[in-house]
Amino acid sequence: MTDSKNIKIAIILVTSLFFLWGVSYGLIDVMNKNFQNHLHVTQHESGFLQLAYFGAYFIIALPAGYIANKYSYKVGIMFGLALYAIGSLMIIPATNLASFHLFLFAFFILACGIGSLEASANPYMVKLGDEKNASFRINAAQSFNGFGQFLGPIIGGALFLSITKQGQSASKEQIEAALVENMGNVQLVYVGIAAIVILILIAFALNKIPEGSAVNSDYKQKDYSKSIEVFKHRHFNLGLLAQFLYIANQVAAGAFFINYVVEHNENLKDEQGAYYFSIALVAFMVGRIVSTPLMKKIKGENILGIYSLINTILCIGLYFVHGFLSIVLLIAVFFFMSISFPTIFAIATKNLPFNQVKLGGSLLVMSVVGGAIMPSIVGLINDHYNTSMGYLAMAPLFLYVAWYGFFGSKIKV
Repeated sequence: MTDSKNIKIAIILVTSLFFLWGVSYGLIDVMNKNFQNHLHVTQHESGFLQLAYFGAYFIIALPAGYIANKYSYKVGIMFGLALYAIGSLMIIPATNLASFHLFLFAFFILACGIGSLEASANPYMVKLGDEKNASFRINAAQSFNGFGQFLGPIIGGALFLSITKQGQSASKEQIEAALVENMGNVQLVYVGIAAIVILILIAFALNKIPEGSAVNSDYKQKDYSKSIEVFKHRHFNLGLLAQFLYIANQVAAGAFFINYVVEHNENLKDEQGAYYFSIALVAFMVGRIVSTPLMKKIKGENILGIYSLINTILCIGLYFVHGFLSIVLLIAVFFFMSISFPTIFAIATKNLPFNQVKLGGSLLVMSVVGGAIMPSIVGLINDHYNTSMGYLAMAPLFLYVAWYGFFGSKIKV
C-alpha cells in the first residue's frame, strides 16, 4: 500500500517536470525576438541562444545519465532541478547588466538542468508502473509538456514583446526606459520560475521516491558491454542523422517564427506574432493527438515520410507566399512535424538487441544538438537575405527525413 502511494506521488511530481521544461522551451523562442528588439543583436547572433540551450543538452546527456544510473533517478532529477534553479537565478545579473553574453551563459546552465531532467524523467515515467500502461503515462505527462510550451509564448508575448521602443523616432530616454521595463519583466518571470523549481526540488527531497523493483517487477541489471555494436545497424545510423536534421528544423522553425510572420504581414506586431506561435504549438499537440491513432492502420514509417514530404513542400511554399496565408502554412509545418521525434526514435531503435537500446536511445536524445547548430545558420541566411530564404533552406532536411521514412528505415544491417 505504501509503495502504491509513493508511486502516485512520484507520478505527480515527475509530471510537473514535463510542464516546467515545456514552459522553458516555449519562452526560449520568444527570447530570440526579444533580444533582437532590446539588445540589438542580429538574427544570426540571436541563434546563439539555441546554440547555448540545445548545446547544453548534448553536453549534459551522458553525465546526467551516469548520475541517474550510479545513484538513483531521484538524485538525477534533483541534480537537474538544482541546475534549472541556478540558471534561472543567473538571469538576475544578466538582466541587471542587459548583457547578451550573460544571458547565453545563464540559459546554458538552465538548459543543462532541463537536459538532466529529460534524461531521468522520461525513462523513469515509463518505469513507474506496469509496462502495459507505460505509453499512457508518458503521453499524459507529455500533454502537460505541451501545455507548458503553449503557455510560454503567451507569457513572453504579453510581458516581453508588448514593450516597444515607440518606433524609429524614439528618443534615447524612451529606448532606455523600454529596456529597463523589459529586463525587469524578464527577471520577474525567471525568478518566479526559480521559486517554483526550488519548491519542487524540496518536494522531491522530502518524499520517498521508489526505485528499481519497487516500480517495475521486470527490473534487473543488464550487461551493456556490447552496446557499441549499435552502429552496425544501418537503419539506426540513418535514423540518427534523420533525428539530427529533424530537430535542427524544428528548433529553427520555432526560433524565427515571429520574425517570419511579422515580416510577411504588414502591421502585425511582435506580440501578435507570439500569439500565433502559441497557436502553432497547439497545432503541434493536435497533430500528435490526431496522428497517433493512424499508426494502427498505417505504418509509422510511411506517416513520417508523408508528413515530412508535405513539410518539404510547405517550406518551398513559404518562400513565395505573403499575408495571412503565410501564417497558415507555417502553422501547418508545426502540425506535420508533430510525430517526427518519437516516430524516428521508435523506427531507429526497432529490432535492436536489448543491450544496444540504451546507448542507441541516449544517442538519439543527444542528436538534439542539431537544434543548437541550425538556428545560427538560418539566422545568418535571414540577415543576408530574408526569412523566406531561411525557411527554404529547411526543405532539403525535411526531404531527407521523408526519404528515411519511405526507404532508409527499411534498410537492413
